[in-house]
Amino acid sequence: MAELFNTSAPIYLQLCDRIKNKIIRGEIGIGGQLPSVRDLAIDSGVNPNTVQRTYRELEEAGIVEKRRGQGTFVTENQEILQRMRNQLKQQHISGFVREMSEMGYSKSEMVEGLQNYFNKKEEKP
Repeated sequence: MAELFNTSAPIYLQLCDRIKNKIIRGEIGIGGQLPSVRDLAIDSGVNPNTVQRTYRELEEAGIVEKRRGQGTFVTENQEILQRMRNQLKQQHISGFVREMSEMGYSKSEMVEGLQNYFNKKEEKP
């Protein structure tokens, strides 16, 4: 089944983000194998060249490594994976703060809103 993509960003970058998120969530484990280029292209509804570019980007970042004749695997380098995790966290925080600022919220209102959100979440069993 073809996935939906945002028209404002290149598809290969969106695929990179999706793969990174799967790694962070543990859906693809450390040292785990990624789908073949052909399989991911079919599942995502994109051209195999797009998937190849995605894998190349991830490989250049050190997040995955190709093994000749075996496929593409998530790195086992914990430092690289932790750096990726921190970068994604910062991207999401930056996006949140930017959007809230554009809506006119102050820093203190954002912090208060987050505290209220987490307090309410802790109250629910």
